[in-house]
Amino acid sequence: MQLGLVGLGRMGASMVRRLVEKGHDCVVHDLVPAKVASLSQEGVTGASSLADMVARLATPRAIWLMVPAAFVDQTLDALAPLLTAGDLLIDGGNSWYRDDIRRAAELELNGLDYLDVGTSGGVAGLQRGYCLMIGGKPAVFERLRPIFSALAPGVGSVARTPGRKSGLADSEEGFLHCGPHGAGHFVKMVHNGIEYGVMASYAEGLAILRNADAGSRTRPPDAETTPLRDPEFYRYDLNLPEITEVWRRGSVIGSWLLDLTAVALLKDPDLRAYQGRVSDSGEGRWAIQAGIDEAVPMNVLSAALFARFTSRGEADFSGKVLSAMRSEFGGHDEAPSERPA
Repeated sequence: MQLGLVGLGRMGASMVRRLVEKGHDCVVHDLVPAKVASLSQEGVTGASSLADMVARLATPRAIWLMVPAAFVDQTLDALAPLLTAGDLLIDGGNSWYRDDIRRAAELELNGLDYLDVGTSGGVAGLQRGYCLMIGGKPAVFERLRPIFSALAPGVGSVARTPGRKSGLADSEEGFLHCGPHGAGHFVKMVHNGIEYGVMASYAEGLAILRNADAGSRTRPPDAETTPLRDPEFYRYDLNLPEITEVWRRGSVIGSWLLDLTAVALLKDPDLRAYQGRVSDSGEGRWAIQAGIDEAVPMNVLSAALFARFTSRGEADFSGKVLSAMRSEFGGHDEAPSERPA
């Protein structure tokens, strides 16, 4: 099957390579010509512009966008006038599901079809495949089934869930039509909110282990900080790379995220290559907004999002206000930091 793909970033280029390996024909475009040239050397058809891409695709066309959410609308605005009725546009990025509902309605006025595809797999997707969560009309979903099947991991070595009926479902292959327009990105939105929470749990737990030697550290006493009680209970020098390694084997908290954490800690046990500033691309915020609208408690998901804000210094002024209030009402001076290097 032929597919146009716009956006050859961390995931887009690997998706193209996976599709070509599975026998599909891709026409690609990116604002960085060198990215197009690189894939062209691998036998992929490159396009110098969106118009050039459209001209190289047979009708009815299918064009998949892998661009940041902030650039989807302007890319669709540039593409739509170049297309004809029956052509299909797919947004595989991390868009807000409400934007999908609007975009689908706008494109339908010109006879264009639209699918929203939440895509998970990261930079390892070329080898592992991509988990795909899809929203849109069932018939349009079926039209692109060969592409979804090629990108998805397939059954692989994952054991079937006990109790499932005979005959493999799409979900067991790694892709799923979740519902009408917006449903794909709605499911991916919640997926990423959960991801925030899982990552925060590992991070906080490993931080407790790293500081298990607190009783062995000497710190000048000051009137502003409660001293560590019973320091003899906190004199462990724990090996985090080995702990994450043993957790990978038989533990109930084993996961791919833990696998990746073990790799990172083995390379750099103190993670000195990182500043600890954690970005959020929007999905966690949108998931929390949906939970508020649905009156669903989200203690973990919201705390994980707020922790990302704190990591970027967003809590600095709040901390200053707290210090100022303590100084004003009690004459308390700020204690020096005791954070280990």
